[in-house]
This record gives sequence, structure tokens and C-alpha cells, in this order.
Amino acid sequence: MGGTLIGRQGWAGLRGWRGAAFDGALGAVLAADVLLLPGVPRPSGALDLALALVGALAVAGSRRRPTAALLLCTGCMLAYALRVHPGPSAAFPVLVAVHMAVRAGGKRLPVQLSALAFLAGYLASGQPAPTAAQSTALLLGWFLASVAMAVVSRHRRAYLEQLERRALDAERTREEAALRRAGEERLRIARELHDSLTHSISIIKLQAGVAVHLARKRGEEVPEALLAIQEASGEAMRELRATLEVLRGTGGGYGLDRIEDLVERSRTAGLPTSVTVTGRERPLADGVDRAAYRIVQEALTNVTRHAGPQPRAAVRIEYGDRELVVQIDDDGTASPGDGPVPGVGLTGMRERVSALGGRLRTGPRPEGGFTVRAELPLEALPSAGARAEGDPAGVPLEGVS
Repeated sequence: MGGTLIGRQGWAGLRGWRGAAFDGALGAVLAADVLLLPGVPRPSGALDLALALVGALAVAGSRRRPTAALLLCTGCMLAYALRVHPGPSAAFPVLVAVHMAVRAGGKRLPVQLSALAFLAGYLASGQPAPTAAQSTALLLGWFLASVAMAVVSRHRRAYLEQLERRALDAERTREEAALRRAGEERLRIARELHDSLTHSISIIKLQAGVAVHLARKRGEEVPEALLAIQEASGEAMRELRATLEVLRGTGGGYGLDRIEDLVERSRTAGLPTSVTVTGRERPLADGVDRAAYRIVQEALTNVTRHAGPQPRAAVRIEYGDRELVVQIDDDGTASPGDGPVPGVGLTGMRERVSALGGRLRTGPRPEGGFTVRAELPLEALPSAGARAEGDPAGVPLEGVS
């Protein structure tokens, strides 16, 4: 919506410049018509020349000050007609000024006074009665035609503006309805996750805690697998709560500020992991921060599941000028000849990165093992935070997935 508004403002500014240029050119053409029309007497002094120029060029201000421009144009051209020549050329600037004033919705009184003043000038110009009557009738017809054209143009413009407002209102209503439906769907998903998973994970955590407690009470050594289940269930509960907060719009979820905790849990689970951070660390957009954390989390999970016995992982986070690079390498059993690796985890990474307008490359390393490299823009795209949490844009990405 913001981008659309900026585009409309830029187009309105462009039209404003074009309108000003057109008005200036129109004033110049009218001045040339008054002064250079063949068979028309030329002004003999500086005052007459100034009256003609000011009266004609006053039309250029009709778009901003239509009433003032009309009165100035009428006064100057009336004086010029009385002093030099009461021909039709002196009436053209006034006709245009009347048209612009009516089209802009100006007050009727200045328009009427200008028309009457110019007509009175024609009658007082000393022309023979038949000629004066004929010129006045012709001039009156021009005035009426100019006013009629202005009224039609004004109503057409008002109609088009009304259509545009209706279109904008309809677009805004559609966007609000879509946001409302998305919010309702997120709340429904949050309720489903809470009702279906929270209870089950709580039972797993409780049972693991009871088993650990009984083993210690009996003086037995607690199995590493049981401790891992207890730790994983606790972390799953924390992750679920953070996810529910994001879905309900009450929390920001995890980000790179929790990366050390994530790596420490991987080490505790038996995956030796190192972390390297380069560049100037700084706050990130919420969508970028969450996506980077989730990519590291999913990549380390995949290493634990698929990299073979006793793998090692290296996490590298690089803060660049325009993008954040997150790369996870392992020394597992993957080799360059292996084909694409299907999986929900890599698909989720792709969706997160594409929603942010970034790039993702995944695949075996030449020296063996697997690599995941995500390049995320430091400034997330509009609405990218929500899309990165589960509404993918579907942009094609590089690499193997």
C-alpha cells in the first residue's frame, strides 16, 4: 500500500509539472496571438505592450489562482482593447481565463463581472453600432461556449476522481479483508497447535523428568538419551510458546541473539559445532532475524539426522553492507555426486528465504559434507515477516534442495 501511495504521489507531481509547463506555453501563445496576429494594430508604447503581455501571461497562473488570474487578465486586456484594438485577439486570453476559472470551480461573480466588463468595453470602444452589436454577439457566444466546455470538463474530472476514490476504497477494503482473514487463520492455527501439541509435549517432558528423578533417587546413572529427551521436550515447549506468540501477534519469536543457546544444545546432543560471526553486528528486521535463526536450527537438525556418524558442523554468520549471509557446513557423508536431497526442512528454508527476497544454495561440498548458504537482504520486503513465518511467495531459488 505504501509503495502504491508513493507511486501515485510521484505521478501527481509529474502531472503538476506538465500542467505548469502547458499553462506557461499557453500564455506565451496567447501573447503572440495578441501582438503578432496579421492585420491587427501593434502596440505603440511600452504601456500597451505591458498590458498585452501581462494580460496574456496571466493565464499561466489560472491553475493555481484562477479568480485572481481571470481578474488580472480581464483588466489588462480590456485596457488594451480600449487603447489599441477591440478585435477578437484581445478576447482570446479572457476566454481562456474564464474557461480555467469555471473549470477550477471558481466563484461565479468574478466570471460574470469579467464577461460583463469585456462586453462593456466592446460597446464603449467607439465602433459603429452594427459592428459593435455583431462583435458583442459573437463574443457573447464565445463566452458561453467557453463556460459550457469548462462545466463539462469539471464534471468529467469530478466523475473520474469519484471512480478513482471508489477503486481505492475497494482496494483498501480487499486488503483489510485479506489481513483479517489471515489473522483469523493464524489464530485458528495457534489454537490447533496449542490444543494438539502442548498437551502431548507436556506429557513427554513430565514423564522424562519423572524417569530422571527416579533414576537419580535409586542412585542409578541417568541415560544420556533420557537426558536428551528431557532437554529436547523442554526446548520444544519453549519453541512452541514462541511460535504461538508469533501467530497471535504478541511476540517476536527467536532470533540470532539466541544462536549461542541453539549451538550449545547441539553440542549437548553430541554434535560438535562452532560459530563464527563477522562484520558489524546490528539489529535486523524481524523477518530476517527469525529466518536466520530457523535456517541455522533446521540445518543443524539435518546434520544430526543425515550427516552420518560423528559429524562436525560450522556455522558462519556474516553481516554485510546490504545482506546477511548464513552458512552452515558439515563434514558428513554427502559427496559431490549425490543427487538432490528432498525434505520438508529444506523446503521450509527455501520458502523463508524466498519470502524475504533472498537467495538459497544447498548441496554437497566438493571436499565432502553438505553446505547450506542463505543470503538475506538486511531490509526485509514489505509484509515479508509474515510471509517468512508461513506464507511463502514461491520465488525460484538457486542450488539444490
